[in-house]
Amino acid sequence: MSASTESGEVTGTRDKTYNLIWYVEKCLSNALRMDTFIADAERDGDHETVELFTKAQSDSLKGAEMGKKLLRARLV
Repeated sequence: MSASTESGEVTGTRDKTYNLIWYVEKCLSNALRMDTFIADAERDGDHETVELFTKAQSDSLKGAEMGKKLLRARLV
């Protein structure tokens, strides 16, 4: 069975729920990675890149919060 046809029969988790969980995890993982990228850019004195990665981190955290809100409402 391919992953594209999984609808909860095998894993017990419906695709849309799994997708939300995956999305939140990736957003949070990206936010953590941005810490490293920001530190690297700061060390090199590259303020434009610091600004870019700081915005990316903020956007990732916002996406994670939005995803967690949807999950909370659906997993009750």
